[in-house]
Amino acid sequence: MTTELSTREWHARAAALRYATGHFIDGAHVDSLAKGRFTAVNPATLQPLCEVSAGGAADIDRAVASGRRAFASGVWRRMAPRDRLGVLSRFAGLIQANAERFALLDTLTMGKPIRDMLSIDVPSAVQTFSYFAELSDKIDGAVTATAADAFHYILREPLGVVGCIVPWNYPLLMAAWKVAPALAAGNSVVLKPAEQSPLSALLMAELFVEAGGPPGVFNVVNGLGETVGAALALHNDVNKIAFTGSTEVGKLMLVYAGQSNMKRVALECGGKSPQIFLADLEDLDRAVNYAINGIFGNMGEVCNAGSRLLIDKPIAEAFIARFVELGKTAYRAGDPLDPTTNLGPLVTAGHRARVVSYIERGKRDGARVEFGGDTPALPGSYVNPTLFSRVNNQMTIAREEIFGPVAAAIEVSGITEALQVANDSIYGLAASVWTRDLRTAHTAVRDLEAGVIWVNCFDHGDMTQPFGGYKQSGQGRDKCLESLLSYTQTKSAWIHLG
Repeated sequence: MTTELSTREWHARAAALRYATGHFIDGAHVDSLAKGRFTAVNPATLQPLCEVSAGGAADIDRAVASGRRAFASGVWRRMAPRDRLGVLSRFAGLIQANAERFALLDTLTMGKPIRDMLSIDVPSAVQTFSYFAELSDKIDGAVTATAADAFHYILREPLGVVGCIVPWNYPLLMAAWKVAPALAAGNSVVLKPAEQSPLSALLMAELFVEAGGPPGVFNVVNGLGETVGAALALHNDVNKIAFTGSTEVGKLMLVYAGQSNMKRVALECGGKSPQIFLADLEDLDRAVNYAINGIFGNMGEVCNAGSRLLIDKPIAEAFIARFVELGKTAYRAGDPLDPTTNLGPLVTAGHRARVVSYIERGKRDGARVEFGGDTPALPGSYVNPTLFSRVNNQMTIAREEIFGPVAAAIEVSGITEALQVANDSIYGLAASVWTRDLRTAHTAVRDLEAGVIWVNCFDHGDMTQPFGGYKQSGQGRDKCLESLLSYTQTKSAWIHLG
């Protein structure tokens, strides 16, 4: 990875960057049939970056038809699994080789600091494709025990055409989490990236073909969610929708599946993740630093952001004081192409206004601003990291997903009340508990209503970890073997030998 460049050098490389702005269908970059365009904006400057093809239902039709032709031909699904592994491994290598391009594309479109792209997003995307590449030849069937006059076996087969709809907060990585297992299982893919951050998906699809992937297997259609996303989810020749985004839109995916062909739907939606800090935690500073990074990392634009800090009353005063002391200076808003910047802008001016409105609501509801609560004097869509204390779990800032750098500190009395408050939410994506008592830790893991639980850490994990939620955080799982198998279906063959 290129990490030693100066801000000036990064700006020069950004200015020289060339990128596709159409769709990628059947192995080629193409324009929209209706010739529509939309503007991608750089959130660090609020200036137009480029004009991108705005797709419609007709573009989804031709992308799905391309995927269906490729699937029916067997060129990918019937390729020897070790050969498919080879293509995906080369694909991972090409993403690594183009790390700088991917980093610049996502930084310019959604404001993520270049340092985070190079140290987190790109390496994680490479790891994702490498992991699922290695699983390509490890999809097992089964032979069951039957009566002597029968032979019964179970096959696992790819679904067909998978529609992937991904958000703007991790454009490259979220696409990798969906596309990699779908391809490894032998499916064709139509990817709809977020309209705020469409460019890295196009480069990804182009590199798949360069790695030896057959044309038509991996297609990308850009456009607005209410048109292109809806058309993909409603398409009768799409066998599954894999969606990451808001809970509101996730519910629409279920409706669209029912209105069309009853396609499978995997959802990873919103969150309001609690971090429980009990009085017996071992290291206050370590816990506070995790709390700071758990809500301010990636500008708080993280579905599993640890936005609710449930702090045991005996340590609440000390915890909040230390959070203020360390948190006020932990994240510096600035130019995302500056390698020292760790807090970029929010994705759009509209989203900044939304986050600011939540901050104002918190003030009106009686929560106390310990620091932040405002915007820096920068031209882009920035919001300063903010900590609220004196929050109760009925306040709007404690119940609704803000998707910005806003933490809500809620005081609780012991693990019983902490679990009650943690579970009093429509969401259940992730949670953490900090304690040195083994019984308490296991009790919390058992009773927390969330799909991912961390003990004495936050946001740790590897590719073996299923990532997904309970309740209105969705029901899909990303990463892990379970994710790969969710892109397959079983076929039972019963052979009568009598």
